[in-house]
Amino acid sequence: MRWSFLDRFQDFGLLVLRVGVGLVFLLIHGLPKLLDPASWARTGRAVGYLDIDFGHQAWGFLATLAMTAGAVCVILGWAHRPAALALTVTMGVASIWKFYPFGGWDAAAYPVTMTIVCLGLLFTGPGKLALKGK
Repeated sequence: MRWSFLDRFQDFGLLVLRVGVGLVFLLIHGLPKLLDPASWARTGRAVGYLDIDFGHQAWGFLATLAMTAGAVCVILGWAHRPAALALTVTMGVASIWKFYPFGGWDAAAYPVTMTIVCLGLLFTGPGKLALKGK
């Protein structure tokens, strides 16, 4: 059975996806880390698995910024693609970090999933229900 009647709701579906994923990043990942500067260095140490052994505090702050400001941009559909790219890279690094020291695919499943979702958002764009279009 084809559910073609739902085709006219594609932009609404993108809005639901943008708001849902954006709120997860903002409320669960971004804001708690933004309000705890001590966590920035812990978060930034993830780049060590890419042989980057300096500036963990700065890398952690950038990841936190991507998860807060990027989430707001994705939710609003404003600067959507740069924000989705920042979130894709951030979650890609988190995927590597979770995979190596913490036990393979079981530990990395969530960040890998979020990497794929953010990559999809990068390519689809924000849809028509956004502050700024593509």
